[in-house]
Amino acid sequence: MEVWPAIDIRGGKCVRLCQGDYGREIVFNSDPVAIAHHWVTLGARRLHIVDLDGAKIGEPVNFDIVQRIFQESGVPCQFGGGVRDETTISRLLDAGASRVVVGTRAVKDPDWFRAVVRKFPRRIVLGLDVRAGRAATDGWLEISNRTAAEIVAEFADEPIAAVVFTDISADGMLSGVSLEAFRHMQQVITVPLIASGGVTTLEDIRALKEIGVTGCIIGRALYEGRLNLPEVLAIAEDKGSCQ
Repeated sequence: MEVWPAIDIRGGKCVRLCQGDYGREIVFNSDPVAIAHHWVTLGARRLHIVDLDGAKIGEPVNFDIVQRIFQESGVPCQFGGGVRDETTISRLLDAGASRVVVGTRAVKDPDWFRAVVRKFPRRIVLGLDVRAGRAATDGWLEISNRTAAEIVAEFADEPIAAVVFTDISADGMLSGVSLEAFRHMQQVITVPLIASGGVTTLEDIRALKEIGVTGCIIGRALYEGRLNLPEVLAIAEDKGSCQ
């Protein structure tokens, strides 16, 4: 199972939000590039980077910082946050992103998403941020009237790299994973599934691996030392290549 340490950036700093609430922010470090180097030094084989400012306003804001991470980390980097047009996708891939996560516009404009996935096969990740079974968009500030499963079904035959499924209610809360939600999603999709939100203990890692998800994103538990990255990598048997 792939392990993706999360680097969430807001105002140029490495932070975490609690349940997607921009008013409940924890600042972990003022230098996201240094944090990227730190995780790689501890054995990280890939990084998941989110521009929280970009997610809120609809275009990447911290581009210079994330470009440095792409170029200096030496590992594949998956980026999301404010990706709403093809020009931004091309810019990020040219800057060194391995894969680009698209959430809001994929939910709101499925025909456009289908087109860019076909133009950049296996380089686009569908980002589904879910609250009470419904997809959230615009930096988690709006809730769609469609379920995550319905949205994924629209793109079942497209060359998507993966689906990142984030349980907003658990994100940043150190409450453990919503295993049933991830298990259900794993059963209904045919592309790689990356679980995000609430990964807190080694038992969470074992449980996610057992149900067969492709990967998991870990944030606050790593930053607060509740999880030890080398130990997580060993349990996950992360071999270092993106599926």
